[in-house]
This record gives sequence, C-alpha cells and structure tokens, in this order.
Amino acid sequence: MLVIQHLEKHYQGTTKGITDISLHIEKGDIYAFIGHNGAGKTTLLKAITGIHSFDKGEVLIDGLDIQKNPLEVKKRIAYVPDNPDVYEFMTGIQYLNFIADVFMISAADREQRIKDYADRFEITSSLGDLISSYSHGMKQKLVLISALLHDPKLLIMDEPFVGLDPKATFLLKEIMAELTKRGGAIFFSTHVLDVAEKLCNKVAIIKEGHLITSGLMSEVIKDQSSLETLFMETVNE
Repeated sequence: MLVIQHLEKHYQGTTKGITDISLHIEKGDIYAFIGHNGAGKTTLLKAITGIHSFDKGEVLIDGLDIQKNPLEVKKRIAYVPDNPDVYEFMTGIQYLNFIADVFMISAADREQRIKDYADRFEITSSLGDLISSYSHGMKQKLVLISALLHDPKLLIMDEPFVGLDPKATFLLKEIMAELTKRGGAIFFSTHVLDVAEKLCNKVAIIKEGHLITSGLMSEVIKDQSSLETLFMETVNE
C-alpha cells in the first residue's frame, strides 16, 4: 500500500530533516510512527503526502509514484495534519461539501457519509455553525470526517488523538479498525504510546531524522515490558 524507499529530506542550510528512511505499510496495517518532538515525524508525513518535496528516495502508494502521479495518488489517500487548519469563514456543512466536491463524491454518497460520520462524532447539530465558533476538538472531528468522506485506501495522520475527548478517541479507534478491515491501511504519528501499543500491529521509531527500528509491534518490543519503556531507552541512548 505504502512503500517508502531511502527517503531523504533536509531543510536548506540545516541538518534538520530525515535521512534514508525505508518503510513498508501493507493493506490491513495500523502502523504507528513515534519519536520525540523534532525527530522528523511530520517532515516524513508531509513528504509522503506530496506536501513537501524530498531530496532523494521514492514513495509509492498503491503502486503509484507520488512524484510522477501526484493527483492519482491523492485520490487514494487522506491526510490529517497535527493542527486542524480549516476555512473558518465556512460552516461545517459547507466545508464538508467543499471537500466532497474536490473528490467528486456523488450527492447521494456524500449525504449518507456526512450524516453517518457527523452522527457518530456527535457534531450534526453544529454543522450549520461557522467553523470559527468551533472548539479545537470540534475542528479535529470535522477534519477527520472530511478525510474519511472519499473512503481513502490509505489514511495518514499526524497526532490524530490530540484534542479529542475520550469518547471521540474511542470512536476514532473503531473507525481505524473498520477501514483496515475493508482492505485499507493507516500510518500515523502519536505520542500516546499505550494506545499505539494496543491498537497497532506495527511500529516505527525515529530519532533525529534516522529510523531506529521498525516492524511488528510484538517483535519490536520483544523483552521490554512496554512500548513506552522501549521508547524511553531508545531516546535516552
């Protein structure tokens, strides 16, 4: 589903960025990407979604090269950033319809999907309100719904649980499981290590732009008591 091969991205005039990252996210995977602040997580996520260019390497999504086929790739993926930046002059329903227009979702499909997800995230009654009146958590829910509208094959998220209340967090985990059962895949960064350990079948740890370890969650943790213990030992080395 997602193949990252020897990816490198460095910001001009600095050593900040990512170096020689290779990962393989397969259909059915819920893949956690963890690292300390500034380790390069967001840089990688923006590179594989086409937001950032990169210096070296290759990114294939559903067999398509992100650099050679950017539009076709973006039809198959959804990206949820770490900060829910949305058009605040719109109402919630206007924003969702705008996103549905971008992905050319039919009237019947968008109506049903918006209703289903808005009801589940409990924001139906607020869809007629201006987004500028939304709390951070409501904006996060709106962005998540907009990402799910076109039923992406690959969902890429940067700290998706930040700002969500416990009920919405539980719901998002349910939706993630549903997407992978349909043959999709999820790759997301998170600092919530206990959730990652319970939810994900695979994990990658990055430190100072370099991949430290990756693979099946059980094999990466091995003899450690938890993912948190492994992570703390890794970042303190």
